[in-house]
Amino acid sequence: MSLPGLLADYGYIAVFIGCLLEGETILVLAGYAAQQGLLSLPVVVALAFVGGTLGDQGFFFIGRRYGVALLRRFPSFTNAALRVNRLLLRHHAWLIVGVRFMYGLRIPGPIVIGMSDVPAARFLAFNVLGAAIWAVLVTGVGYVFGQSLHWLMADLVKYEEAGVLVIIGVAVLSLVMHRLRARNR
Repeated sequence: MSLPGLLADYGYIAVFIGCLLEGETILVLAGYAAQQGLLSLPVVVALAFVGGTLGDQGFFFIGRRYGVALLRRFPSFTNAALRVNRLLLRHHAWLIVGVRFMYGLRIPGPIVIGMSDVPAARFLAFNVLGAAIWAVLVTGVGYVFGQSLHWLMADLVKYEEAGVLVIIGVAVLSLVMHRLRARNR
């Protein structure tokens, strides 16, 4: 099966599932695919927004429901959670919006925020705002990247599939390296 065929069959599902979790790499690639005409830019942005919002809401409620058990299981995080809670009381709006842009905090950030005193409705409001900004910016980076490549290389079509495969390979390798480093720490 060709790359355009794979993207047509699974691209939107990959964007949604990827954005439930970390999502940046998938979203940049989807922006690039949208620039190439393989995916619809508005659909990619909408799926990223919905997936990003739902993912962070889910992690928030995991923190709300299981936060105490997580702290019992990992007592070394207690002081950090207390410090984050104090920061949240003063700067929760910026932290909720910005946590999705902080590398490595996309999943633990909402969990810790869920363990705090921030009301769920307030988290939802700023989470929606953050997801909207994130979906447009990260997809836009991929789209602009694709446009720039197109301008730089007039015969990009010959190298398109290889380029996307290299980008995917580098992204997967980076993710694996990050996970291994995190596990070793």
